[in-house]
Amino acid sequence: MSGSPLELNRLSEEQRILNRSKRGWVWNQMFVLEEFSGPEPILVGRLHTDLDPGSKKIKYILSGDGAGTIFQINDVTGDIHAIKRLDREEKAEYTLTAQAVDWETNKPLEPPSEFIIKVQDINDNAPEFLNGPYHATVPEMSILGTSVTNVTATDADDPVYGNSAKLVYSILEGQPYFSIEPETAIIKTALPNMDREAKEEYLVVIQAKDMGGHSGGLSGTTTLTVTLTDVNDNPPKFAQSLYHFSVPEDVVLGTAIGRVKANDQDIGENAQSSYDIIDGDGTTLFEITSDAQAQDGIIRLRKPLDFETKKSYTLKVEAANVHIDPRFSGRGPFKDTATVKIVVEDADEPPVFSSPTYLLEVHENAALNSVIGQVTARDPDITSSPIRFSIDRHTDLERQFNINADDGKITLATPLDRELSVWHNITIIATEIRNHSQISRVPVAIKVLDVNDNAPEFASEYEAFLCENGKPGQVIQTVSAMDKDDPKNGHYFLYSLLPEMVNNPNFTIKKNEDNSLSILAKHNGFNRQKQEVYLLPIIISDSGNPPLSSTSTLTIRVCGCSSDGVVQSCNVEAYVLPIGLSMGALIAILACIILLLVIVVLFVTLRRHKNEPLIIKDDEDVRENIIRYDDEGGGEEDTEAFDIATLQNPDGINGFLPRKDIKPDLQFMPRQGLAPVPNGVDVDEFINVRLHEADNDPTAPPYDSIQIYGYEGRGSVAGSLSSLESTTSDSDQNFDYLSDWGPRFKRLGELYSVGESDKET
Repeated sequence: MSGSPLELNRLSEEQRILNRSKRGWVWNQMFVLEEFSGPEPILVGRLHTDLDPGSKKIKYILSGDGAGTIFQINDVTGDIHAIKRLDREEKAEYTLTAQAVDWETNKPLEPPSEFIIKVQDINDNAPEFLNGPYHATVPEMSILGTSVTNVTATDADDPVYGNSAKLVYSILEGQPYFSIEPETAIIKTALPNMDREAKEEYLVVIQAKDMGGHSGGLSGTTTLTVTLTDVNDNPPKFAQSLYHFSVPEDVVLGTAIGRVKANDQDIGENAQSSYDIIDGDGTTLFEITSDAQAQDGIIRLRKPLDFETKKSYTLKVEAANVHIDPRFSGRGPFKDTATVKIVVEDADEPPVFSSPTYLLEVHENAALNSVIGQVTARDPDITSSPIRFSIDRHTDLERQFNINADDGKITLATPLDRELSVWHNITIIATEIRNHSQISRVPVAIKVLDVNDNAPEFASEYEAFLCENGKPGQVIQTVSAMDKDDPKNGHYFLYSLLPEMVNNPNFTIKKNEDNSLSILAKHNGFNRQKQEVYLLPIIISDSGNPPLSSTSTLTIRVCGCSSDGVVQSCNVEAYVLPIGLSMGALIAILACIILLLVIVVLFVTLRRHKNEPLIIKDDEDVRENIIRYDDEGGGEEDTEAFDIATLQNPDGINGFLPRKDIKPDLQFMPRQGLAPVPNGVDVDEFINVRLHEADNDPTAPPYDSIQIYGYEGRGSVAGSLSSLESTTSDSDQNFDYLSDWGPRFKRLGELYSVGESDKET
């Protein structure tokens, strides 16, 4: 717009500035092309106010985004130029502020005003696939048009202005397998029933072009890798229709004999197959299991093989898919079969017993060397070897049994006693004679059968008590019997009294239903003063065949009891004392007895001290008691030097001589003295008697005690045997005369004669 020239001329410039209240800015909307570059700055637009008379009194000022750096204004004319190359994708619009001021005073003529400069788009950006390259999967055998995935490209150009950002998609590589929708970029299968087993992976090149796909537009590409996933569309198939395996007959149960495998072109769980034996003559001897890792079947042995019985087996095995896809069931059964032939190889086997265990029974009174049972074994091989039998002695440490090495008959070696051991468990060993390494063992349990060889007896040591104030018919004691034997029908005992005591006036017996026996008193008025203890023999018989019996004696004591039958005292003295004696008299009698005992002890003690020097001196060593006599004696006729009565211990009238060399540990009661021996007794016999008494004397010391006597006896034809008075040496003596002294010196003569003969030799 423009103002009236007349008004501008009439009013001064200052009055116009002060009096105008309305804006005077007028311009068109401003645009500038991006990416413009020329020799001169590009004119964006022109600012003008109706206050400008053209007299160049007004100055234009520009501020805001890019003012002075990107946009430059002519302060006189108000023309705005872009002095730099602009990029809409970097900044699409700029907001600036324009103001008109007085040229001289720089005072604002009007308030500032904002305006926008928009950058106009051009097609300077190609489409981009920011997330490429892409990967996708689709199941094999999918129908035509199955969606695989979709891809999206972006264009930095303005999608509103023009067609710079309008994209169209197409496939440059990957046909005829896949197709793409031009606008949505959805990729689909273009061929039906693509087979993963034929080709698993496909590479697809996708293009996005702007300008709606017209010529002159920009484009971008990316790649998509499509992988076909597996489905179970292939049945398993054995690599061969016939398999051959061989196995020794002594192979351990559970051992893998061989492997069969059915190949499946599928993968993963679609290739998993289960194996079964569906037919054949060895279905009970063999089994097949599936190996999930190797996808094959393992044939194992379930039962022992015997080459001599059957040498080969034929099996029919089947492999079937575990996971079946019903969409492909029409293609046929997803299984396959194969034949397996197994040949059994001969092996040297150990002997085989006719039974895995043996149970034998023998009576405990069986005779020694009697046959109690037999075991049999055979060599299962074709070339049968003889068998020898033996007992593992580790199982028969007491060697109670023997076995015949040839026929396996077991015999009794030592007597049996069922009451000591009912069962004997031994092990029999069978060994091949041709190959001693081939052995077998079998357990043999031997049960010892009972015979009636033990008589019954009281179950325990019974002692019955009978009250003096008891009543006739009162049960004194109930006893039971025991029998070490074990009859089949249980124990049944018969009780009876000795024939001479059947009419016992004091007691009677009564058999109870529980196999026990009750002893009853026939009368009352039992008195301890008359008889304190009664012995009642009882005969106990068992029910064996033949029956055995024994006699057990029951001791019955008569006791004083309270009125309610509680035993108080069973001592007879308790009733003897009160017969006419008071307590004071009793005490006096006891005091007299004690006094007499003290006097006797003192008398004996004094007598021992008086006779002590005759036995041993106080200062002598008790470890060697040697008594020496210097008188050699006058021969057997000498009765003055020493009397044999000294040897006969005339002081010990009763034969007891207290020992003084040791202190006895216990009081030895004096032995009854022997009858006085006449002086003419044989000294040898006398010494032997005294030696026997010393050996049986508990007060004797545990070491030797030597006593030397000078008495040589009388009537000896040899005279003195002492060599002290001899003037000859040993070498000059001849001892042949010793043989003439009688039988007592014969042995001595032989010894000395031998000595002399040795010296001469």
